[in-house]
Amino acid sequence: MNQNTNRQAGGTIDRASARLTIGTRGSPLALWQANAVRDALCAALGRAQGEIAIAVIRTSGDAIQDRALAEAGGKGLFTKEIEDQLLAGAVDLAVHSAKDVATVLPDGLHLSGYLPRADVRDALILKRGTGLDDLPAGARVGTASLRREAQLRRLRPDLHVELLRGNVHTRLKRVREGDLDATLLALAGLTRLGLAQEADAVLSTDAFLPAVGQGAVAIECRIDDPATNDAIAAIACAATGIAVTAERAFLAALDGSCRTPIAGLACVEGALVHLSGLVLAPDGADAAAGVEAGPVAAAQTIGRTLGARLRESAPARALGL
Repeated sequence: MNQNTNRQAGGTIDRASARLTIGTRGSPLALWQANAVRDALCAALGRAQGEIAIAVIRTSGDAIQDRALAEAGGKGLFTKEIEDQLLAGAVDLAVHSAKDVATVLPDGLHLSGYLPRADVRDALILKRGTGLDDLPAGARVGTASLRREAQLRRLRPDLHVELLRGNVHTRLKRVREGDLDATLLALAGLTRLGLAQEADAVLSTDAFLPAVGQGAVAIECRIDDPATNDAIAAIACAATGIAVTAERAFLAALDGSCRTPIAGLACVEGALVHLSGLVLAPDGADAAAGVEAGPVAAAQTIGRTLGARLRESAPARALGL
């Protein structure tokens, strides 16, 4: 546990009085997520806000702004330094955007729970117009996501897609000031920052499948910290956990990273989970799609099954082969 934790005689933790520390990135959206977790924990555990601290940790993904993450090392760039602090005991839990979390976690860590999922859809922000069809031929669209780029090229091969990094406000500014004709952002992030009105169009998941984990806030913890795991269990959303488990298993079966355009979405309906998946070539011209469904208890198996099936049917260049 962190150095601020109060310990009773004999070394056991008094969870009623122990101070928890949340590790997070420092972007406005990351801080919103960390505060949402803190507020939920305070309500569930009867704590005052001052009893749960938030520690901002700068990650490699925050420092690298001049190139795509795929070129710099992949998804773990947004979590590694936070996970290092978690393993060292400097923080008790870590809060991430679920879509930023690698499928393989460091030994000793796991995703202990998720907040209730927000809207999973992508939002289109335009310099002018109200939809994708309003973009002129050759329009410049900025994104750092290979998934978004591939799906854009699949729908509009005439568009010019270029790298756009930075936080939500930075990317909005580039479009509103006319540097770019459009960009795509997660609607969940815009909504959490009070910026939902900035979305000129919201793209249907039928036409534009989201990233695995999009809209979900993931909480990571040490496996051998039962007290903190119990605290997280008090706020965890079971349906979100089932859905994201299926999606992450799908991604893992494809050896997925931000180097491959992969999309996936699972929905829980009663006792069943339904998973849709998509693997694309970088230019969107080739793709493999599929669906799988089954009981919620088999969420991980459902994800693995669909991932294995699409791995067999996807065009070789879609998987970088």
